[in-house]
Amino acid sequence: MTGQTEGGELGDPAAVPILDAAAVRRLADANLMVEALRHAFAQGCVMPVRHHHRIAVPGEADGTLLLMPAWQEGAQAGVKIATVFPGNAGRGEPAVNATYLLFDAKTGRPRALIDGDELTAQRTAATSVLAASYLARSNSEQLLIVGSGRIARYTALCYARMRPQLRRIAVWSRQPDHAARLARDLGAQTGLSVEGAPELEAAVKAADIISCATLARTPLVFGTWLRPGTHLDLIGGFTPDMREADDTAVAKASLFADTKEAAIAEAGDFVQPLRQRLIAEDAISDLFALCSGRHRGRRDGLEITLFKSVGAALEDLAVAELLWRHAGR
Repeated sequence: MTGQTEGGELGDPAAVPILDAAAVRRLADANLMVEALRHAFAQGCVMPVRHHHRIAVPGEADGTLLLMPAWQEGAQAGVKIATVFPGNAGRGEPAVNATYLLFDAKTGRPRALIDGDELTAQRTAATSVLAASYLARSNSEQLLIVGSGRIARYTALCYARMRPQLRRIAVWSRQPDHAARLARDLGAQTGLSVEGAPELEAAVKAADIISCATLARTPLVFGTWLRPGTHLDLIGGFTPDMREADDTAVAKASLFADTKEAAIAEAGDFVQPLRQRLIAEDAISDLFALCSGRHRGRRDGLEITLFKSVGAALEDLAVAELLWRHAGR
């Protein structure tokens, strides 16, 4: 979504504010987003199963149309319409495009039209950092980012802002020049020591927190590389045939997701080990349990934890409402 930042005065009932990508970036605050998400997962909301529709693209991988609604009765409601077209990478275009409509759950009146791409990237980064607040060691100093796209960038920035004990960030990508460019940018923005990682195995072995934000279809991170106490954050892998970590990594870790039901149905990093009976469904917990206090999170300094992000409509709604309220002020 591009163009006008605000489609009308926020106090005018006839106008629907438009928050474009620049407005979302301006209004987004890491601390406030993480806390809004924490509250949302603790309280819950109505969140129907999201719709998936495949769109064939001749000569390329299929595209996907996603519809993600959620609402809190008597309060706010919203729906995100997103498309995922992997072939866009070859054209130098984003693989994901989205728009979000926030509306009043009492009257059905639209509240705001929000750039869904920027909303998705911001809330995805904040959700991973929320999970890490329960699952990563409090003294974690070394962060590894696997990937070099927008979500990788925002995730690194959100970690840097929310975890002041971080000292170093390493960035690995299949395209080393992209990793080096992102490392330079992150160093300038965070003031931390940031460098491109030439070898993924060595970078994984040195990291306290590993965050993967890729479109990988085969594992990048292997369980034999993970040292005790590591927290592994898997953001990519949104279909059953996509993987960012191997079976050994999944089998040796304590397992969490943002929403368990979606993770065991859609995320290849869980779907495939479940099919092979390497893990059991009841071994997986989620952010609802963590944020409500039903699960305490990390048990000790040696536990390996794994968080699988699949994206939830609750996350979009929580951050969209936050952005709308801040725009109104």
